[in-house]
Amino acid sequence: MDILGSIITLLGSIVLLLGALGILRMPDVYNRMQAGTKATTLGTILFLLGISIGNYECGCFGKIIILIVFVISTNPVSSNAIARAAHFTGTKLTSKSVKDDLENDNRKEFI
Repeated sequence: MDILGSIITLLGSIVLLLGALGILRMPDVYNRMQAGTKATTLGTILFLLGISIGNYECGCFGKIIILIVFVISTNPVSSNAIARAAHFTGTKLTSKSVKDDLENDNRKEFI
């Protein structure tokens, strides 16, 4: 079980590294946020699962499952809030973007 836990933890670390590279390479804040959120969600889940599988004798599997549920439920919500705040403050899309669904949305409150 230690080897399986190590492999899953390593996969999680690789996903987190690729997410960091995606943040560096993306052209605007919206693309960076998408790359960072998806990678941190999957990378954190794999990393935590690897730790729980590798240390199964400590009895912390239930706590790690609670952490995973917390990450799954809060990461997309916070990313959406940050993206909407960036849009309402006037942060522009990159010139390569094809479509802006909120272009004609003149509301200034958060929904």
